[in-house]
Order: sequence, then structure tokens, then C-alpha cells
Amino acid sequence: MDQKIIDLYDEYTHAPLERRVFLARLAGLTGSAAAALSLVPLIESNYARAATVPTDDRRLDIGRTTYLGATGEIKAYMVRPKGAAKLPAVIVIHENRGLNAHIEDVTRRVALEGFFALAPDLLTPLGGTPADEDAARDMIGKLDRKQMVQNAVSAVPFLKKHANGNGKVGVVGFCWGGSPAGQVAVDAPDLDAVVVYYGQQPNASEVEKIRAPLLLHYASLDARINAGIPAFVDALKKANKNYAMYMYEGANHAFNNDTSEARYHKQAAEQAWSRTIAFFKENLKA
Repeated sequence: MDQKIIDLYDEYTHAPLERRVFLARLAGLTGSAAAALSLVPLIESNYARAATVPTDDRRLDIGRTTYLGATGEIKAYMVRPKGAAKLPAVIVIHENRGLNAHIEDVTRRVALEGFFALAPDLLTPLGGTPADEDAARDMIGKLDRKQMVQNAVSAVPFLKKHANGNGKVGVVGFCWGGSPAGQVAVDAPDLDAVVVYYGQQPNASEVEKIRAPLLLHYASLDARINAGIPAFVDALKKANKNYAMYMYEGANHAFNNDTSEARYHKQAAEQAWSRTIAFFKENLKA
């Protein structure tokens, strides 16, 4: 697919653009409104493809919970291997479409790797993630960022003290969620591991506060996010922080999201996932 179309969709989801503006510009790229509409299903997420791990997988204990955040009770999706106890915990932070079927599936994938996984719904203060993904995107833009980050940070002590945890906590964030994941690294000094998938970087002036080791995944075609890499990496080096960064050639922003046919990059996704799980297993041992 033409990279200009992928870039336009990225602008639509993150700038954001109104849908009518997105479709009009897409028609301009494809030559007609009909051609534009035929491409939309290939670009947008298809959540019917989300359940790579069944929602009722018998190997897992799957449920809902709440924990106390900066704005009150925060809803969350919680998954762990059935019968297991005292596991390392991983916070999964969603994209800018909220805690949807795809992120719940990713949370189940994390649990199957031997972790106690928790996916907060950071849209809880606004009523929770709606079914309409465009509405979720618009709600994301209305969140108070400082409160949102503190709601994510509050999941760390919740899991540190949880009866099913081993006291170690990591966090992974995807797309929009990569930014709060990085900020949790800044604001939670007792965090044990951080993985960021193509997320906006913390301010370089705050890097000194980071204590946890970092694993950073970026896509070579993601110009918007990659613009912030040089200053961030320079700050990490100057502060002598423990980090590893990988650039996935030929991959677009959101390459891990396998519900989007146009942006999903199988090789990059599988390689990044393998590195992520190995990183968590290394750093979250009791």
C-alpha cells in the first residue's frame, strides 16, 4: 500500500483529523471516493481478528478488577495463568482507541508467557472505553495528561502488593500507550522493567529519574515518533541509563497491531515480541 495512505491514516488517528476530512483526502490519493472506501477496511482495525488467544482460554484466569488511581477507582482487565501464584506482573497500556478487544488479547498473550497481566482502562475517568473507536480516540484527547499518567503509575503499587504477584512489576505500552509507559518509568522509581512500542518519548530533562531498564521498539517508517529519538537517546547515554533500542526496517507505526492488515508487519512484530518477553523474564525474576 502507498506509504502516503499509511501516513494519512496515522495523521487521522493521532492529529486527529475529522473522519470526513480523512476520507476526502484519501479519495484525493486514490482517485475516487469509491476507491477510498474500498481501502478503509484494510487500514482500520478489524477486531474480529483480535482473539488470537480465546477469550475463554482454559489455561487462563481472566477477569475484571479495579484499583485506586489519582482520579478514583480505575477499571482494568486482569489475566494470569490458571493455578499460578506469585508471578511477575506486567502492566499493558492501550493504544489511543482504549482498552479494546485487541489490547485485551495482547494482555492474554502476556499472561500465557507466564506473567500476571493487568491492562488498565485509562478512559475510566470519562466513563470507560466506548465501542466506537473514533469516540475513544476523541476521549483520549480530553484526558488530563498528568492525572492519566498517575492513574497508570498507581497500577505499580497495586501489583507490587498483590497476593498473586512476586513483587516485581514491568510495563509495556503500545502506540499512544508507549508515551505513558515511558512516563511511568520516570514517575515510578520502583518499577522494574519498561517496554515501549513506538511511543512518544519522555522529556529529555526527566531521563535522569528513570531507574528501570528500558527496551525500545521503533518503526523505520514512523517519522512522527522517530523525530524524538535523537534527543531521548542522547539523554539516556549521558545519564548512563540501561536501555536497548531496536529499529525495525520497513515497518510502520503500530506494526504490532495484527488487526490492521495494512500496518501489521509480521516479522517485526514477532521479533519485537520475542525480545519483549525475554526482557521481562530477565528483569522480573523474584
